[in-house]
Amino acid sequence: MSQPVLTRHKDILDIARRTGRVTVEALVEQLKVTPQTIRKDLNDLCDQNLLTRVHGGAVITSGVDNLEYDARRELSRVEKQAIGVATAGLIPDKASLFINIGTTTEEVARALVRHKGLLVITNNLNVVDLLYRCPDVDVIVVGGRVRGRDRAAVGSFAVEFIKNFKVDFAVIGASAIDEDGALLDFDMNEVQVSQTIIQNARQVILVADSTKLGRPAPVRIGHISEIDVYVTDVMTNSKLAAVCESSGVKVVTTQVPSRVATLGVR
Repeated sequence: MSQPVLTRHKDILDIARRTGRVTVEALVEQLKVTPQTIRKDLNDLCDQNLLTRVHGGAVITSGVDNLEYDARRELSRVEKQAIGVATAGLIPDKASLFINIGTTTEEVARALVRHKGLLVITNNLNVVDLLYRCPDVDVIVVGGRVRGRDRAAVGSFAVEFIKNFKVDFAVIGASAIDEDGALLDFDMNEVQVSQTIIQNARQVILVADSTKLGRPAPVRIGHISEIDVYVTDVMTNSKLAAVCESSGVKVVTTQVPSRVATLGVR
């Protein structure tokens, strides 16, 4: 006999708060109910603005606060790893690049450890931990106040520090992407750093998995037309795909058997 609806809703929310995301397939297995029941539960919770529907499941909804950083690491981990590998493949040896804060940008750093002659400038101390031991990678740490929850250097000092450089590539993340191409985040200080990074790079690579599409976030980073390459797991939104195509943004997707697919190549 299945659980009462309210009990099941509570269990779904508890799982979502721990992991950042729930999938229909996993909930069917855990709660021993049908996929139709889970989809109805997710729709009910989304109607209450407690969850936001994404492909295959749902994520915690918040219009003002992001998920805890450790939970964000677990959210779409496999997709982020594939995005990291694909992005590293776009960056040649002997390049200079910015890498900003984010769990997906960390996966890019992890995939760069065998590159030769890189200069990496970052405000993400987690990226420093991944790269500082690499003999062929020089790491410059952006100064500024370190935010305890995710180890990011942010604030006006960080912004001014970044202005001293002009690099080949910028690898940036975003907490949310609207289908009209708006890039959004939760923290004004973090957004100011991202905007400065975009302004001081010759080519900008946005790394963001498909769960970011349609999430609510209050602070505008910019527009996808300011991006050169968008690396994601899958492009399912036709409106965003059209915006990328009309803006000349190269879209790289990773969920294609045995190869990386590209859409809207410049």
